[in-house]
Amino acid sequence: MLDIELIRRNPDQVRDALASRGEESALEPILALDAKRREAIHEGDELRARRNQVSQEIGRSKERSPQLVAEMRQVGDRIKALEEQVKALEEELTRALLNLPNLPRPDVPPGLDASANVVRRTIGQPHAYAFPPKAHWDLNDALGIIDFQRGARMSGARFYVLRGQGARLQRALITWMLDVHTREHGYMEIYPPALVKAETLIGSSNLPKFADALYHDAEDDLWLTPTAEVTLTAMHAGEILEPGSLPINYAAYAPCFRKERTAAGRDTRGIKRVHQFDKVEMYKFVAPERSDEELERLVADAEDLLGRLGLHYRVLQLCAGDMGFPSAKSYDLEVWSPGCQEWLEVSSCSNCTDFQARRASIRFRREARSRPEYVHTLNGSGLALPRIMIALLETFQQADGSVVIPECLHPYTGFEVIGASAP
Repeated sequence: MLDIELIRRNPDQVRDALASRGEESALEPILALDAKRREAIHEGDELRARRNQVSQEIGRSKERSPQLVAEMRQVGDRIKALEEQVKALEEELTRALLNLPNLPRPDVPPGLDASANVVRRTIGQPHAYAFPPKAHWDLNDALGIIDFQRGARMSGARFYVLRGQGARLQRALITWMLDVHTREHGYMEIYPPALVKAETLIGSSNLPKFADALYHDAEDDLWLTPTAEVTLTAMHAGEILEPGSLPINYAAYAPCFRKERTAAGRDTRGIKRVHQFDKVEMYKFVAPERSDEELERLVADAEDLLGRLGLHYRVLQLCAGDMGFPSAKSYDLEVWSPGCQEWLEVSSCSNCTDFQARRASIRFRREARSRPEYVHTLNGSGLALPRIMIALLETFQQADGSVVIPECLHPYTGFEVIGASAP
């Protein structure tokens, strides 16, 4: 959530920053609400001061003037009315602020859509094949590791079942990624709930803006999480972190649930865009002056995994208009998929500055008695399935239709090759 003081002090700057994201949000109603709220607070403060003064006068004189008693009764009624007015205005102001996205960092490329994203680096080269590489759904005809038919029978379109070596490969990837992050990259592993309360999603910025993309159990008012970013943000919601506790680095595996609403026929083949998928998430709570540096470390941790897997990938810096709602600066990591002949996003790493921290009320102290400050939060996929599965299957396919597994995964899979005759 944006700081109302920033909007009040620099409305033109905020307006221009929002416009750079393609947001035509009018700030005038927000400023008017804020002004009305401050007027009510000021009047209430003056009336309380008057009431305190009269109480002291009565205490000194030890006489109760009927006129003063009547006046104080009216003052008390007015103070109560003003308190109710302030509360209502604050709620209305908060609702308005919750619909404004974060402001881009100064070094974010300008632009309103993906065409303005900037490729910062490309690592590796596409594999050379002596045969036309197949898409993963065509490879699966012989491998039989993805059951689209039974997935659709169980749950409908855009669901699937992993079988045998396919299921073991995904489990191996999740365990390997968590092991690298926790043993080498300095993250603490977390296993969070998949169902959360509405306020948890508000804190991470998924509500109210993206309610139509989430699955909701109306009876219990619980929501399925679209990413572990939601629950990891909430790990310290409402807390003041003690001096010396930052940075905090978490890594979590979680199933993710989203209502994909792409156009009919677009990205519907295979397992690229589905309603349920698995992901390992990286998350950081850091001091404000460290957040840009920590974003680069976050990207490096995701790149480390892609390098070990031997995948051809690139790093894009997103333009202002293509960033996620809570992000102030973002990078996407995309792997080349030779069968689908396209780049697939497998990680999006973002610096959300104090945007989520304000919504979730997460602060820290630099010293024992220092004034609490909002932390900066960062998140990144490390990495997202099933697109890593797609890239592995298509990149390391062989002429006979088998798939060679990267060496780093052998201790986790228990096999080195996926073949049509494998269990």
